[in-house]
Amino acid sequence: MSIFKGAGVAIVTPMKADGEVNYEKFAELIEFQIQNGTDAIIVCGTTGESSTLTHEEHLEVIRYCTEKTAGRVPVIAGTGSNCTETAVYLSREAEKFDVDGLLLVAPYYNKATQNGLYLHFKTVAESVKIPVILYNIPGRTGCNIQPETIIRLCEDVENIVAVKEASGNISQIARLAAKGRDKVDIYSGNDDQIVPILSLGGKGVISVLSNVAPRQTHDICAKYFSGDVEGSLRLQLDAMELCDALFCEVNPIPVKKALNLMGMEAGTLRLPLTEMEEGNTEKLKKAMQGFGLL
Repeated sequence: MSIFKGAGVAIVTPMKADGEVNYEKFAELIEFQIQNGTDAIIVCGTTGESSTLTHEEHLEVIRYCTEKTAGRVPVIAGTGSNCTETAVYLSREAEKFDVDGLLLVAPYYNKATQNGLYLHFKTVAESVKIPVILYNIPGRTGCNIQPETIIRLCEDVENIVAVKEASGNISQIARLAAKGRDKVDIYSGNDDQIVPILSLGGKGVISVLSNVAPRQTHDICAKYFSGDVEGSLRLQLDAMELCDALFCEVNPIPVKKALNLMGMEAGTLRLPLTEMEEGNTEKLKKAMQGFGLL
């Protein structure tokens, strides 16, 4: 059984002006997501600025999210690291908060071999009992998890059950879908490729777009699964300009700006991320107005 099916939000971590985590606003964002049909919450991923949270903050944000969600939708915690020992530590601690699964990004900077990736993920997954989603995003990690490695992990490690595919390489994802039938659940990691990946048998999306448009992102998946492929595609295409704007600067700079423009008070970013440039802000505003968000 899949950890979730549909649109899971890769939720932002709101910050106060001084850079501290704003838990009051985080609670509001969680409620906004649940009330608007989000199928799962993915906390402390890339969009949640996990790379600049301390370990203590990282774990407290996960704990707080599970407490506020209170079992209403699945919570998947990002606990990956380029250090295997650190990933084991974060994963074991997150498991104590009764999360529904873990998201493990490929080790970044190290640029491990496929065998190194296999041993890294196997070691981390075997340190816990809950389901694991691998996260393939070579554009940020410098490392591509090959389909054969993903399938091998799913076959050899019982609780590795899925992958968030953000390579952008549809041919590679199709190869994974063909070879990994009934072995691996595939989630789109790119909001502009939800329908293409659903058409390959994908289970849904782990989405940045869902932060600002949770109902619409949910409906892209729900319509597809109900057989309304045309309606799903129409929503996907309608969202393309906004998807482009949400990635015109590195994530999560644009999505935090979008939430702030909507009055959601996601707050500032931690360095080395900076505020959005004026020209890109105007591009984002235009896309949001076209999508009915402003």
